[in-house]
Amino acid sequence: MDTQEIADRLEITALLARYTHAIDSSRWDLLDEVFSPDAVIDYTSSGGIRGTRDDVKEWLAEVLAHWPARLHLVGAAHIDFLDDEARVSAPFTDTLAPTREMVAAGTEGFLHGGGWYHHRVRRTPDGWRSIELVEEQSWRTAR
Repeated sequence: MDTQEIADRLEITALLARYTHAIDSSRWDLLDEVFSPDAVIDYTSSGGIRGTRDDVKEWLAEVLAHWPARLHLVGAAHIDFLDDEARVSAPFTDTLAPTREMVAAGTEGFLHGGGWYHHRVRRTPDGWRSIELVEEQSWRTAR
């Protein structure tokens, strides 16, 4: 592995971390630093939408407002490079929960899930950006 590949792997790993931080903190504009403007994002395996970056940002803000306490964990990513693109598959788990205030008001329930994030990323002048994300949800439990 040469120094460029090491740097690329670190940047792609940081991209995955930025994605989870944006989702868990409701900082939807951070997704502009994860996805290209023309990216296609597919959450249909978990009952979500397939759409553009801007469509998905709007949808996430609406849907995840019902689950304000969120934690997404991404495992070690498998990265295959081909020129200025890479295929990235990373396992994930997530927990969606009501806030303490909602629990005090009688709201119950947690959602736990997991699966794989499959990204196609491209090197751009602004760094690596995902041009496609397909979420492959393998399991989901509710309590």
